[in-house]
Amino acid sequence: MDILLYVIILAIGGFLGYRRLFKPAVMNRLDTLQNLSLLLLLFIMGVNIGLDQEVIYTFGTIGFQAIVLAAFSIVFSVIGVKLVSSRIIKQK
Repeated sequence: MDILLYVIILAIGGFLGYRRLFKPAVMNRLDTLQNLSLLLLLFIMGVNIGLDQEVIYTFGTIGFQAIVLAAFSIVFSVIGVKLVSSRIIKQK
């Protein structure tokens, strides 16, 4: 049920933005509010991670897994783009 609420709120926001029901001045303030909210969320997530001793103890393993995942994501994204772009260029 929670995910449905998030999707509904996102859809309402998308509709309001698409219809341009807000003035540019309000949109600028919403942009600032969005950035501040994101920073607050990241701060709270950092505090929660810092309080979780299990995460702290396994930080090395988690960090290694994150590096491997990021590296493979980058490598295979580049390979995918090269393959797709070479086929698109050949078609032209």
